[in-house]
Amino acid sequence: KPCPLCDEAKEVLEPYKRRFILQEVDITLPENSAWYNKYKYDIPVFHLNGKFLMKHRVDIQKFEDQIRKLELQSE
Repeated sequence: KPCPLCDEAKEVLEPYKRRFILQEVDITLPENSAWYNKYKYDIPVFHLNGKFLMKHRVDIQKFEDQIRKLELQSE
């Protein structure tokens, strides 16, 4: 903290909050050192269902495409 890019990303994703569960990970905590070592210069980073999706800023088109795919699979 602070993380202006994280705050911006959360704002962009706000309209979608009913379609996914946002799990925030504080990479500065000792138990998250693997994430810190991997992404310390690339926050925020987004994974969807355990797979890397994007970093730095929300690519809303990419996000919408992937979330739609997941929703179609679960029908």
